[in-house]
This record gives sequence, C-alpha cells and structure tokens, in this order.
Amino acid sequence: MLEQIKELWFEVYPKSTENKLNELIEYLKSEKQQFSEKELDSEWYKKAVIYSLYVDLYAGNFKGLTDKIDYLSDLGINTIWLLPVLDSPLMDQGFDIRDYYKIRKDLGNNEDFKLFLDKAHENGIRVIFDIAINHTSNEHPWFKSAKSSKDSPYRDYYIWNENTEKYKEARLLFKGMVNSNWEYNEETKDYYFHRFYPFQPDLNYKNPQVLIEMIKILVFWKKMGIDGFRMDAAPFLWKEEGSNCENLPQTHAILKIFRNSLDYLEKGTILVAEANLKPRDVVEYFGNGDECHAGYHFPLMPKFFLTLAEKNYMYVFEALKVENTPNIPESCRWFTFLRCHDELTLEFVTKEEREKMNKYYLKNRLWTFREGEGISGRLYELLDKDIRKVLLSFSLLFTTEGSPIIYYGDEIALENDYDFYNKMIEKTGFKDSRFLNRGPINWDEIEKNLKNKSSKEYIVFNTVKNMLKIRKENIEFFEQKGEVVPVKDKSIFVVKKRLKSRMLWAFHNLSEENKSIELKSEGFELFSKEKISKIKLKPYEYSWVIFEG
Repeated sequence: MLEQIKELWFEVYPKSTENKLNELIEYLKSEKQQFSEKELDSEWYKKAVIYSLYVDLYAGNFKGLTDKIDYLSDLGINTIWLLPVLDSPLMDQGFDIRDYYKIRKDLGNNEDFKLFLDKAHENGIRVIFDIAINHTSNEHPWFKSAKSSKDSPYRDYYIWNENTEKYKEARLLFKGMVNSNWEYNEETKDYYFHRFYPFQPDLNYKNPQVLIEMIKILVFWKKMGIDGFRMDAAPFLWKEEGSNCENLPQTHAILKIFRNSLDYLEKGTILVAEANLKPRDVVEYFGNGDECHAGYHFPLMPKFFLTLAEKNYMYVFEALKVENTPNIPESCRWFTFLRCHDELTLEFVTKEEREKMNKYYLKNRLWTFREGEGISGRLYELLDKDIRKVLLSFSLLFTTEGSPIIYYGDEIALENDYDFYNKMIEKTGFKDSRFLNRGPINWDEIEKNLKNKSSKEYIVFNTVKNMLKIRKENIEFFEQKGEVVPVKDKSIFVVKKRLKSRMLWAFHNLSEENKSIELKSEGFELFSKEKISKIKLKPYEYSWVIFEG
C-alpha cells in the first residue's frame, strides 16, 4: 500500500515534492504500530442500516445521544451517521469546521465522544461521521492566518487571486443564495475561492501539506474508534483552470491516497463518497474497489417520489437499468435514502421530471431550494401526512437497492419545523429551506406518543422496526441487488431478490384501489410446493414474501 501511495502521489504532485511524500510515509509507518493485525469484518457496510442525525438537534449532546443508543438499537439500525460534530461556528449546520481535532463544545468533549463510541460498539452499532475535506470555516486558524498576510505560512492552504477571472467555469452550487465563487478579502486586497458559502473557503490541495494534514486528521479519529468518514464535497477537491473544477483525475488520486493510508494502518474504516452525481459518474468514486467503499445513489431518491406520485414503477425500473446504474465493484455498496439532511435533490433529473416534482411536492413556496432544483421537507409532509404512503416508501427503500439510510425523525413521522427555520434564517442571513427538516426533537412529546398505539409516531416506528427485524433475519437476501419485475399494471411495484434456490418478493400497491395480483398469470417464478397463487393488497399496502426452493 505504501508503494501504491507513492505511485498515486506522483500522479498529483511533481517530483520536487518527494520530501513531502517521504514525510507522509514516515508518519504512516510510525502510526502503524498502534493498530492491531486482527482480522476485522472489513465489509460490514454491506449489511448496514444507517441512521443519520445531528447530535444537538437529536439528543442535545453526546451524553444524551449515548442514552439514546437503546432506542436506536430497538429500532434495528446498526450504523449511526453523525452529521457534522467537529468544532464549528455553525453557520452551515457544522459543515464549516473550525477545528478538525475537537468535538464541538456544545456537544461535549472528545472524552464524551469516546464514551459514546464505546457504548455504540458494545451494542453492535458502527459510527461514521461527516468531515468536510474540501473547505474549512473562515474561523479556522489556518484561514485567519492566511487572510491576515500574504506572507502567512498558511497562505497556500487556500486559493487566492487578484481578481475573479480564474476558474470561471466552476458552477455556482448555491445558486440563488451565493452569486460568486470568489470573496474579497479586505486585509490582503484580493479574493479567495469558495464553492459553497463565502464563510467556507476552499482548501488548496495543490499544496501537498494540505493533503498530509487531512490524512493526519483522519488517522486521529480512526485511532479514536470511528468506523468511517463521509467525505463531504469530495468531487471538488482539485481545481484546474479551463475545467469545471469537479471530478478531476487528481481528485480521484487524492481519495485513493486517503484510502490506502487508512487501509495500510488497518482495514475496516470506510470512506463514503458524497458525490451528488448521476450513478454512472458516481461509480468513478469506487475506482476498482480501491477508492471509496460506498456512494450515495442520489438520483434514485426523486425516482421513488415520482413513482409514488404517478403510481408508476417505471421511474425506478429505468433508474436501475445497468446503463443508468452501472455495476459496481463487488466490494462496494450503494447507500440509498428517501430523505437526507439536505433537500430532495433535483439537479440530475430531466427538466420535465423537475417540473413534475415541483408540481407534486412543492406544497409550500418556502420549501424550494436552489431556485427549483431542490425541495426541502420532512418525509411525512412530502407524502401528504399519509402514514400508508410513508410506510410504503420505507418498504420501497428497504427492498430495492443498497444499504438504506433513515433520516432522524422520519421513523416517527416528524413534521417540518418552521420555528427552527426562522431562527436559523435570523442567525445566518440565508433563506435556506433545508432548515425546515433540521429541527430539534421534543423527546418528552415523542416518548408520550410512542406509548399511544393510535399515534402516528407509534404506528410508523413499530412498523419500520418490524421491517428492519425481518431484514436482519434475512440479511442474505437484502445484501443482493434488487430486480424490479415488469408487470402490466404500472401501479404494482414488485421487487425480487434471489439467493440460490430461495427468493424474496416484495409487492407494493402504489394506488388508491384494492389490487389482486394473479401470480401465475403474471408469469412469476414460483416453486411447485408453494400454495400462494394470488397476492391481495389494499391501497398503499405492501407485502414481503419468501419462497423456498
């Protein structure tokens, strides 16, 4: 692996940086002795059921989250994805990092985090967290020094220019909120580059010291016991004049250096590519199984919603065709979701689909994001506050593809939080609709409702819990790629998964009508000893059936 790092290094940096390469190699060798040689389940993420949350909004701090481990374990998740937890002024929910080596004070300290990690691991729960590798906060000591003087030792940790004419082909990621990728710095009378908000200056990976510093940060948390990193904004690491500054070859080489560095120390710590791209482009971030372990299937999310709105499974069917979702290395995995901490992303759907999504799901103008390219809103709100549709959507997610992600609160039908939205607009000055689905949980109210068998919280939580119990008991099926079965009635969504002579079928009624599915007439592959010849489904009902060979 060290030899691979050396080869990759010179794909990015000139021969004159060999002293920096040697510095990195010596550092990794010195850290190696702190890791064990025991065999670990290095592909645990293939069985993952992931729960994503903001610690402060979910449980107040890490002590509170440690107390919630039993709740999460009872739900049936086995992986927690912590949205930003590192020290931050919280202008962008923690994606603006001020100190990479410290947990935010409001969440506790590094010792509290370690106690949480230990409790999670004792309960068979892995933990991954977000780390912004493309940019820092403008309050990070590196940037505070860099902006104060052109002679600062950290000046080249960031990207500067005398005017705004450089990297003109880099698109605006926050269109409608941020009008330029350059921000003027009064102290040095020039501009710094940023892909997100102006308070998030981009790091300069053309300076190899930045790469070394980031590897040291990852190793620090790996030693603490973290099981993986969501590599936030990974596609934007390398900037090159004349390009759109996205998905460049040097970015992939850098990610492979991260991967080899961590694997050299000890396998099992995963890298998750946060690449909001079409699947055929995301697969580039898997490499040959030597880059990121997992990637988000962003385009599948709106296809689920179109399928539900139009009662037509063909959206998902087409999305999962190999020409749209290419095969990935055996060691890699798609992470799929209905909602995430951001918006319902519409960047990579067609213009017609974007118009449809806004027509069906933009139920309030406040929900719009990026001038119509996204919709914010809780799952329960988006699906008309209809529990049947919510549960149907979870069944689609759990049976169709990949390792599923549950966004905190969706398992209890949490609603949009307009008070939090207004509070954050006042704090940041940006009308960011994503604040609607980032509100805090009132656990006193939730726990009371979880005892009421007629409440939406009780019904959704316990039904999702039962789905995950079945999934765990039959994990060998759910590790398989789902195949959407073409049937004549487009409002009947059928997924099958095969394992040798056994098959799992998931039937979904997308319509408001009762449906009866004649299995033999539809030509389903059943085995002779099975007595089932018909599946009956009520409106928005689903059924999972296992046929034994």
